[in-house]
Amino acid sequence: MSTVIAEAWNGPGNQDSELTVVTPADNGLHPSDSKRAFEHWYFDARLDTGHTVVAFLTKRRPEQGAGCDPSVELIIYSPDGNKRQVNASYPKSEAHFGVDDVDVRVGPNRAWVDRSGPLPVHHAYLAEEDVTFDLAFHNELPSWMPGRGETSYGPVDHFGWVVAAPRARVSGTVTIGDLVLDAAGIGYADHNWGVGDMKRIIQRWHWGRLYVEDYSLLFANVLTQKRFGHHRSQPVMLAHRDEIVLSTGDVRITEGPLVFHPGANRDYPTWLELESPGAFTLRLDVDRIIDAQDLLDEIPIARSRFVKPLIHRLVGRPGYLRFDSRFELVIHGGDTDTVRTGQTLHEMVALQ
Repeated sequence: MSTVIAEAWNGPGNQDSELTVVTPADNGLHPSDSKRAFEHWYFDARLDTGHTVVAFLTKRRPEQGAGCDPSVELIIYSPDGNKRQVNASYPKSEAHFGVDDVDVRVGPNRAWVDRSGPLPVHHAYLAEEDVTFDLAFHNELPSWMPGRGETSYGPVDHFGWVVAAPRARVSGTVTIGDLVLDAAGIGYADHNWGVGDMKRIIQRWHWGRLYVEDYSLLFANVLTQKRFGHHRSQPVMLAHRDEIVLSTGDVRITEGPLVFHPGANRDYPTWLELESPGAFTLRLDVDRIIDAQDLLDEIPIARSRFVKPLIHRLVGRPGYLRFDSRFELVIHGGDTDTVRTGQTLHEMVALQ
């Protein structure tokens, strides 16, 4: 394969012996003249009430047309298994994306940051239909990105990732109709940008993180299409209390037996294991599927029972799954291994 894929680790090899210092501009807009440029800001929180809330503020999604309007998305997963999702778009004249820091406005919806303290506090305010998120994410770890934040797929196409809040204490309120929830909980915020047709480049990815009292771990595992050599980018961040102790792409992933899920119309692995030699081993066993989507259902013409089989033959079975899994994290090193267990959410997205 002639395309050169470059991950921007600081080294040596696929790891960071020194962490990149994330600047405010890293979390601002990454301007591009390309019609294939995309960018969004993401927030989620698992509340003490048992609810999980997710928010996107988006300039353009990778799969959208070049002239699309900016948009927002609000998702609520309730403890009883129900899901509420609200989407809204606004004209470009009603949107603003700052380049110096996170300063995003899409209609009445906003994201911004307070940097007056030792660690930032990120804010997200979204209000659509009868749903309002008014959330503050008080960082408990410094912002992080793997290497210098971007993976290049040739001279033009690239994908960027910065984690503004790897772990945050969340406060505020979530309103759903007449119900007002105290939004106390644990949260996360990140930011993606790039240029290119990602469904042509990426085959699938796993993404997730976990928190226990003294450890935090973030992971992504991105597999490219055959034309890009089935290359794997697999960044991991491990923190102990308030310090990031590992930033690496030197990771092996093993997937368990596959099971078909009709909602996503594709297979998923019943467990995952990630291992960084000498550093950690993480095992995730899927207990429950809390969200599953056949991504072709987002394309109106593809919903037809006559058209969908043809599209499946042409482009495969793109699907999304969000898992609720038991985990066992084993930290290697010292005289004995350290073991932590718990429950966490993670996701799989397959574009083919």
